[in-house]
Amino acid sequence: MALEKYREKRDFTKTPEPTGGSQRRKQESGPLFFCVQKHLASHLHYDLRLEHDGVLLSWAVPKGPSLDPTVKRLAMHVEDHPLEYGEFEGVIPEGYGAGVVMLWDRGTWLPEVPDVGEALRKGDLKFTLDGYKLKGSWVLVRTRGYGGRGGSRAEGGDGRSWLLIKHRDEWSGALDITEFAPRSVKSDEDLEGILAADTPALWESGRPGGRIGVALAPVIERAATRRKAANAQAAKSKAAPRQTAKKPPAKGRVKHR
Repeated sequence: MALEKYREKRDFTKTPEPTGGSQRRKQESGPLFFCVQKHLASHLHYDLRLEHDGVLLSWAVPKGPSLDPTVKRLAMHVEDHPLEYGEFEGVIPEGYGAGVVMLWDRGTWLPEVPDVGEALRKGDLKFTLDGYKLKGSWVLVRTRGYGGRGGSRAEGGDGRSWLLIKHRDEWSGALDITEFAPRSVKSDEDLEGILAADTPALWESGRPGGRIGVALAPVIERAATRRKAANAQAAKSKAAPRQTAKKPPAKGRVKHR
């Protein structure tokens, strides 16, 4: 099953992520769905997901996509995700992937190759994106692997290391799209806003530990502050006396002096 690894890594009694249980028709032709999710976990990264054969093929891009054709961004091939995941935005409270997930971009994509499966096997997938933020022609190229924390090139590898590269076209350029357009296309929120809409108080008392806790600490603090201010404003509005509009005098009964 294509989603076995996805389900094995998650405890769906704790995570709000979709189980991928619903059946969706496999689209044979025409534009397919794609999305990019901004995910703050142990480190910030961007997950590129392309619909294919009833699932979302997924690559984790640590530095996010670049519109500059001279910039090659490492993209680690990860487990397939269910199509429903393309609409997911929220907080994963604990376990695998614990952190905040933002729906950073979404739209449709078209392969620029006759056979996607064969392109994946060869490690050279060319495609066109039509999203809110990412558009034009791109390529994913499998590398021979990267070794060590410094990301140095290494022989061999497990086939998970790819490069995401923008092709030179009308949509390419030097603009840093992740800095220029950092907010969600679903809620128009930033990461703090998504967490503030969830349960930052819970995270204050039982936040994840280790590197995840360190990475999330400033976001949790800002989200809790924002949530507290929103609660105070709501309480103030509730306590304020209601203003009742005065009825205008009945027509024909206005006295002239």
